[in-house]
Amino acid sequence: MQDLRAVHCLQKRCGWGDVTGRSPTRLKSDADSTECVLIATPADYSKDMQPPIGRKVTTRTLSLLIALAAAAAAAAEPGRFTIDTERGMFLMDGKPFQIISGEMHYLRIPREYWRDRLRMARAMGLNTVTTYVFWNMHEPAPGVFDFSGDRDLAQFVRTAQELGLYVIIRPGPYACAEWEFGGYPSWLLKEHNLVVRSMDERYLKASERYINRLGQEIAPLQNTRGGPILMVQFENEYGSYGKDKVYLRRVRDMLRQAGFGVPLFTSDGAEQMPDGYLPEALPAINGSVDQEVFDTIRKFRPHGPFFVAEFYPGWLDHWGEPHAHVDAVKSAAELEWMLSRSVSVNLYMFHGGTNFGFMNGANYSDHYQPQPTSYDYDAPLDEAGRPTPKFYKFREVIARHLPAGVHLPEVPSARPMTTIPRFELQQSASLLDALPAPVKSERPLSMEDIGQSYGYVLYRTHLANPATGLVTITELRDFAVVLLNGHPIASLDRRRKQDSFGLTVSKSPAVLDILVENGGRINYGPLLTRNRKGITEKVTWAGKELTGWEMYPLPMEQAPAMGPGKQPPIPGPLLFKGVFYLHHTGDTFLDMRGWGKGCVFVNGRNLGRFWHIGPQQTLYLPGVFLREGANEIIVLDLMPRSHHSVAGIGNPILDQLEPE
Repeated sequence: MQDLRAVHCLQKRCGWGDVTGRSPTRLKSDADSTECVLIATPADYSKDMQPPIGRKVTTRTLSLLIALAAAAAAAAEPGRFTIDTERGMFLMDGKPFQIISGEMHYLRIPREYWRDRLRMARAMGLNTVTTYVFWNMHEPAPGVFDFSGDRDLAQFVRTAQELGLYVIIRPGPYACAEWEFGGYPSWLLKEHNLVVRSMDERYLKASERYINRLGQEIAPLQNTRGGPILMVQFENEYGSYGKDKVYLRRVRDMLRQAGFGVPLFTSDGAEQMPDGYLPEALPAINGSVDQEVFDTIRKFRPHGPFFVAEFYPGWLDHWGEPHAHVDAVKSAAELEWMLSRSVSVNLYMFHGGTNFGFMNGANYSDHYQPQPTSYDYDAPLDEAGRPTPKFYKFREVIARHLPAGVHLPEVPSARPMTTIPRFELQQSASLLDALPAPVKSERPLSMEDIGQSYGYVLYRTHLANPATGLVTITELRDFAVVLLNGHPIASLDRRRKQDSFGLTVSKSPAVLDILVENGGRINYGPLLTRNRKGITEKVTWAGKELTGWEMYPLPMEQAPAMGPGKQPPIPGPLLFKGVFYLHHTGDTFLDMRGWGKGCVFVNGRNLGRFWHIGPQQTLYLPGVFLREGANEIIVLDLMPRSHHSVAGIGNPILDQLEPE
């Protein structure tokens, strides 16, 4: 077993694939150019390891691989994590263990940067990282799963273990996290009366399928099986939403049936904990950093342990509102208070990252509040993975609480940045010239009704007779640009509860286009169940309902195609295309000041949204998305202005609001 465990350890370093037999059977090894395929029998494996029968490895390399890996396997073997409820403490190999964790979400970070970010976590003094799992990224269509590339959660967990970090998993199925629909896949909304976070059997069946598939990926990496996963949270802040303990137990049972045997915990605010707690789970508290931690948890676990699952050294942003800032000195003092009292803690966030593409969520208080693309979160590690002054203050605090003889590693160098001189996007074309085939219906259909998750839908109808009156869009979600015969005449913003405009048509027939943007589904609160996008009910003009609609889906999953020619500027939503050249690559921030509202693709990768209102005025562009030589950029601008140039700068602009 020792030799096979050594091979199991080395495969994580040479890129073999998981010895549980779920990964491709033939992969190259860094140690030798020969294909590595392992032969084993069931007797060679423990009951928790599935034998990858029929795999071979060349004799020439096997002895070398085992010799090199044996010591690493022993060194990487984690301690055994348990919870002593009588003494109120976490234990590692029977000794008191204080969790000092930081939240970072693998889906907000390019895979190539996972190791860098995790090394920074170790350097700040963290012994654990916590991550949500966003269901919508792993099951984009019912029964179609993707755990590859940036979605390879198991590899993220293995990388953490290689660097000496433990892991806490928050799989949902509901996550929140300022993520689109709180992590739920949009296809759940295709059935109009399906209710998420409830005992609706259709929802539960879909959740169970996802949790079971997740178990196949990461259950073998639990601490009980020699992996780094210490605990798993079920649901998320449920006490802020409901009080159905039958539903909570159903989610708990899903995780157990999927093979998750490590301790489970719930996570709620102090006042909401009674509704979100189950006696058989560890109660963790969110947002408290003082005596309230002890007073609240003792109501459910008199002796503890005491775990703050979300300590907020930063905060989230919304479009059109000031950038959030949390004082570093105050946060460091709060962290000191907890660590000095043996409270375990998870920093939300240690590193925020980026909501690439259309993955930002939204809140709703008295109005709709979409979140921007940047998830910098004013965290200790900034959006580009660079340590901030807050990082060093926290590092000083944690260093004072290390066991005797333990020292923090040096802070690694951050990845190189680059700048891009300003350049013009020379080509332009009307978005109306790039429309796909339409879906036709008498009444407008929502985005989900036509099988679309994200992006935009252009709704078109023909007005047969001249008239004057108010056009009202019932339940517009979320932003619309209105065109009459191809010319923009109005824009409507759900944030401002705008849903109508005056329209006079003197000559008919006329073409009315309403281009609607999904600005991000609500991720928190009671409106979670009302999240369909587009025109979700009806359109009336002068009190009469408009019918006979053509709907053009524009999901923007790939960069839109553009012809080679340059067109003169025309009104309405436009596509712009340009090329810039690099002698060397590095991270940068695209300066989008002067543009209107839209999204940006670089070399086919959707970087996310820009909006002139701010506070975010730049888009993070990781160097791994770039290449030496020619790079292509395509910008969709729904509300073009006279500005058509872009530059790459060394630091983000996240705090600049512009009058609307």
